[in-house]
Amino acid sequence: MSRNILNTLKDFNAGGSRKGKFYSLPALGKSLGVDISRLPVSIRIVLESVLRNCDGKKVTEQHVRQLANWAPNAPRTDEIPFVVARVVLQDFTGVPLLADLAAMRGVAAGMGKNPKNIEPLVPVDLVVDHSVQVDYYGTKKALDLNMKLEFQRNNERYQFMKWGMQAFDTFGVVPPGFGIVHQVNLEYLARGVHVKDGVTYFDSLVGTDSHTTMINGVGVVAWGVGGIEAEAGMLGQPVYFLTPDVVGVNLTGRLREGVTATDLVLTITELLRKEKVVGKFVEFFGEGTEFLSPTDRATIGNMAPEYGATMGFFPVDESTIEYFRDTGRSKAEVDAFENYFRAQKMFGVPRAGDIDYSNVVTLDLGTVAPSLAGPKRPQDRIEIGNVKSNFATLFSSPAADNGFNKKAEDLPAVYSTTDGVKVSNGDVLIASITSCTNTSNPSVLLAAGLLAKKAVEAGLKVSPHIKTSLAPGSRVVTKYLEAAGLLPYLEKLGFAVTSYGCSTCIGNSGDLTNELNEAIVKNDIVAAAVLSGNRNFEARIHPNIRANFLASPPLVVAYAIAGTMLKDLMTEPVGKGRGGRDIYLGDIWPTSKEVNKLMRFAMNAKVFKENYADVKNNPGKLWQGIRGVASGEVYNWPKSTYIAEPPFFQDFTMQPAAAAGGISGARALGVFGDSITTDHISPAGSIKESSPAGLWLKANGVMKADFNSYGSRRGNHEVMMRGTFANVRIKNLMIPATPDGSRVEGGITRYQPDGQEMSIYDAAMQYIANGVPTMIFAGEEYGTGSSRDWAAKGTQLLGVKAVFARSFERIHRSNLVGMGVLPLQFIGDDSVHTLGITGDESFDLRGLENEINPQQLATLVIHRADGSSQDVKVLLRIDTPIEVDYYRHGGILPFVLRQLLAESADTARAA
Repeated sequence: MSRNILNTLKDFNAGGSRKGKFYSLPALGKSLGVDISRLPVSIRIVLESVLRNCDGKKVTEQHVRQLANWAPNAPRTDEIPFVVARVVLQDFTGVPLLADLAAMRGVAAGMGKNPKNIEPLVPVDLVVDHSVQVDYYGTKKALDLNMKLEFQRNNERYQFMKWGMQAFDTFGVVPPGFGIVHQVNLEYLARGVHVKDGVTYFDSLVGTDSHTTMINGVGVVAWGVGGIEAEAGMLGQPVYFLTPDVVGVNLTGRLREGVTATDLVLTITELLRKEKVVGKFVEFFGEGTEFLSPTDRATIGNMAPEYGATMGFFPVDESTIEYFRDTGRSKAEVDAFENYFRAQKMFGVPRAGDIDYSNVVTLDLGTVAPSLAGPKRPQDRIEIGNVKSNFATLFSSPAADNGFNKKAEDLPAVYSTTDGVKVSNGDVLIASITSCTNTSNPSVLLAAGLLAKKAVEAGLKVSPHIKTSLAPGSRVVTKYLEAAGLLPYLEKLGFAVTSYGCSTCIGNSGDLTNELNEAIVKNDIVAAAVLSGNRNFEARIHPNIRANFLASPPLVVAYAIAGTMLKDLMTEPVGKGRGGRDIYLGDIWPTSKEVNKLMRFAMNAKVFKENYADVKNNPGKLWQGIRGVASGEVYNWPKSTYIAEPPFFQDFTMQPAAAAGGISGARALGVFGDSITTDHISPAGSIKESSPAGLWLKANGVMKADFNSYGSRRGNHEVMMRGTFANVRIKNLMIPATPDGSRVEGGITRYQPDGQEMSIYDAAMQYIANGVPTMIFAGEEYGTGSSRDWAAKGTQLLGVKAVFARSFERIHRSNLVGMGVLPLQFIGDDSVHTLGITGDESFDLRGLENEINPQQLATLVIHRADGSSQDVKVLLRIDTPIEVDYYRHGGILPFVLRQLLAESADTARAA
């Protein structure tokens, strides 16, 4: 029964003659004497959840009052218990999450409890999108061939998902071949508002992928979390976070002709990185916002992790409602969506001065120019006219300056593969229209198709050795490209549909030819990839492709035709057409009028409805052919190199063991620089045969051809702990620099005290065997990138007790705490460099032996090889009281499991 908290439970017109109940924020403001309308829209949506879920236990009236009195620049010490409406998963993170749930059920059954006590309390949707790879390309058969290989490789994982579908009541799966989780969420899973027990409320969610923020584009509060935090959320634990600052971004003006949403999001990413919005909500407003379509907004929301924000939120207005209507939502859903936001007095885009923000950043859309980002980070934007000169400069710049540390005179060198293909530095070897970031946006997909049409008609071609792919985030994209008559032109340039999944954007680009790989490695060629994705970190796209550029879909096609980054597309021809005529980018670039003329093919409600009806009615023969290897409520863990019972609940008891506060005699397992990403810590891509993970797979009878990827094997901790810090481009500063000043790459370290070089995994196992705790040291932005919990799980399984960094990205810091690993932050100017930490020291951590408090100071004691020691104050980045509890319990999962089992015991006694 709904509670009338603070006299806020009211009626509203849900559409037609339908009435609904809702918790009224205007009524809350009246009860509390607070002007709720001055609060950021995103804060109001969180406030409604806190109000509606106020039970006097996990969520109290004090929480409601604190958030209702949010002030733009107050100290951030209050903890918000946010109960989300639903949870979304992608399969790379969803499979290990399901394994954790299965292990928790096993613990419950082993203790004589009902395993059904471990059951998601909110809807959970897993979209299978991360598994498909681009093995075949450039042919109409590529999609079918790649999907067959996907099912062959991932049969064991998909069998496990089928078990989950029958074991958990609220667990649904969108099978392979439908699209990418965030685009499927945007087009299908998001319903605008929810109704439970007669009460209507805002849609909200967390997802096990950092780009969950894409749904912010249609007014949904959501962000990415690690799988461990998502598990807690789906099992009834609120998502706790500190009350955030909210940065308002005032968009003015309009985009110029020829400028795309991709150019805009790369500009915003660069701008907001400089504003340091990590851990903050970003909310867009102003008259310029109204000129952006919901898919433009979704593109900007998608890349919130790249600019560092928790969210990139857009309010709901008429264009949002129109988008829901055009994508096949029912009239009743759309009416309820609009009327609910109007009843909450939250409909429409605020103008300057309407809302009180922590601070405001202004961007004139008219200043945005065509751009790419790269070659190593998404925030490093380059206007298209500077790409050639930028590449040439970085080619010979030191690694510390984001360069490749090569000799300038080697830039124009031309090499030949053994099969006669000419390859040079700067050559484009992978060109991919990929990622939900852009394939959710019809304007840039239609632009790519129109550019391809004009290019083909002009006689331009793409060299056959360039690996081209079109991997839309939804089957609807193919439908409208076909209807608009553009797909055949993309296919003629090699951009045939290869998959409906993340593919190249997450490193599933498939391999290059053996001949190309051999030439690249032998000659140390700095080759390039151009993709319409959101991430371009080192070794993410392909281990041998060192320069990776993010670009709009039409620019991906243009650079594929050009074949090199060493061509200025603003002044030089893209290529030669019929009769040897020079063809320039302006000759083939589509106008906005041409794009808009075809938009009617893209926004067709009937097509969306028919497509997503197949999720349940016609999921495909390959998926229907998957047979589960287990049934019932408890999984039986058959032998598999893909799925294994996780070790996180071994020796579980209802009383937690005392958490270690102080640490003595620790050694450094790794010392790293700035911008260490979760890709560096826990790669998702290919598994090297000679790596610890590769050796383990071979020892367990797996052939190299069947290794698959790290991401696909996240259900097996034996593989993943061996893959931790195994990225081929990671640079451990404990390894001395080479004579030319460059750093050795790969997951190796020096085992102390003798300094023997070995893999990080092997050293970690020796330290564990000898009872020696270990630590990680790093610079700024540690853990940036994907929300993969295995970056924290692997760290914990390697015996790491603490991670010290200049700063942490939000999700990874939370994940470390969630796995019982201490995150600690250097203060002031202190850093690995200023403190002279080289890795041959031993370390103590003091000050946490007794009671632990959020964000308290601790002392790092550095014992140097010469016998001297140094005390350094560091900041404990356990940020909230609930995180202290998580740490004391050995992590969030043991904490939640103990709660659930205790509650079930209480219920049984009451009965």
